[in-house]
Amino acid sequence: MNTSKDFFGTISIADVKIDPELAYTVAAVADEGTLDAASRVLRITPSAVSQRLKALEQQLGRVLVIRSKPARLTEAGEAVVRLARQVALLEHDALGGLGLDGDAPRIRVPLAVNADSMATWFLPPIARLSAAHDIDVDLHRDDQNFTARLLESGTVMAAVTSEQTPVAGCSVAPLGVLEYRAMAEARFAERWFPDGVTPEALASAPFVDFDRRDTLQHAWLGSLGVAPQGVPRHYVPASHDFALAVRLGLGWGMVPQLQHHDDLVPLGGDPVRVALYWQQWNLRSDLLDLIAAEVAEEARRVLAH
Repeated sequence: MNTSKDFFGTISIADVKIDPELAYTVAAVADEGTLDAASRVLRITPSAVSQRLKALEQQLGRVLVIRSKPARLTEAGEAVVRLARQVALLEHDALGGLGLDGDAPRIRVPLAVNADSMATWFLPPIARLSAAHDIDVDLHRDDQNFTARLLESGTVMAAVTSEQTPVAGCSVAPLGVLEYRAMAEARFAERWFPDGVTPEALASAPFVDFDRRDTLQHAWLGSLGVAPQGVPRHYVPASHDFALAVRLGLGWGMVPQLQHHDDLVPLGGDPVRVALYWQQWNLRSDLLDLIAAEVAEEARRVLAH
């Protein structure tokens, strides 16, 4: 189904017209979570937000938003939000090309990134971009194996991901490798591995998991012939706190090389290398390309290759 934009700013989908204002309203509800919160951002009443949603849903013949708390998008709603974000991005670039970017409102830039990248190397380039451009960055943290899903839903414009295959409508470029090594606090290692890091010792020594989708520790145990099922573990779902938990002796864990600390000792075995990629919407956008270039430059400087 083709889309186009006429001179009046209306997006055409076949014979259906989507008013950008209505699409922006759906995006505001998705971002803010409730109609009341969206109304404050849009500076209209909650009733007006509801009326706009109903008007677009009737026009498209689709339910766009499930009115739960927080509100949830349907698949059709995700498509509308993706459209709204793309129009806003292209409008921002157009105003810049006309020399009117100083009069343009600040643009919100939602990006997805895995927790370890955020904790180690991703924030410096984002801070430099924010200092130089009128952008409001909205970072969505998720496992690197799942950040691409946020691109598909239209939640974000670009993502740091471990997925090399581009999401439909997106381009992909390699960033580098985040390298993890099995580490433990020295006294923890002395207690649990007095005779060395053997499979028998690993079967009973507690480790730290980021969350229930984290497979790094499991992969390292598997490489040493140890089944992770039944091994004691602690869940610490924050990258900085995960590394701190390992340093405090809560358990051993796969710590990014960029978070290595002198009071940690290596447990041996092969490192786990996670290749990272930058995926972004396949749009001709100066702003999005600028963000990609800044992130890629930092990745070349910091990550392994």
